[in-house]
Amino acid sequence: MLTQRSRYGLRAMLLLAREPMGGAPVPMSRIATEAVIPRKFLEIILAELKGAKLVVSTRGKQGGFHLARPANLISFGDVIRVIEGPLALVPCVSRTAYKKCKDCRDENTCEIRRAMMIVRDDTARILDGTSLAGAVAGEFTA
Repeated sequence: MLTQRSRYGLRAMLLLAREPMGGAPVPMSRIATEAVIPRKFLEIILAELKGAKLVVSTRGKQGGFHLARPANLISFGDVIRVIEGPLALVPCVSRTAYKKCKDCRDENTCEIRRAMMIVRDDTARILDGTSLAGAVAGEFTA
């Protein structure tokens, strides 16, 4: 299930994706108000997204945030991985944080693992194939 934190992150990024590239930075207060995100949560989320180089911040009176690269080059998968970590539902199928399940007898014959690999692959394909620009334009593919 997508957490509230991920939904907030996606809302903030979609708001920034609607802004013209190279335009004025969007103040945090505006993001919080328009995306309906509690400011304390937003501060933490934007710091994580900045650390992952998905957003850039500008300090000062006219400061705020903007996307670090064009919206068509940032996917839902990029945002969710920053906020949640790996997309895999079980650690034994994660491509970025693999870990053998403690109670697994044999990964090669594990039916759960095989099913979760399909889930992981399809989830990654859809989320990585959905860019912020595409979502703003209403372009979704399965």
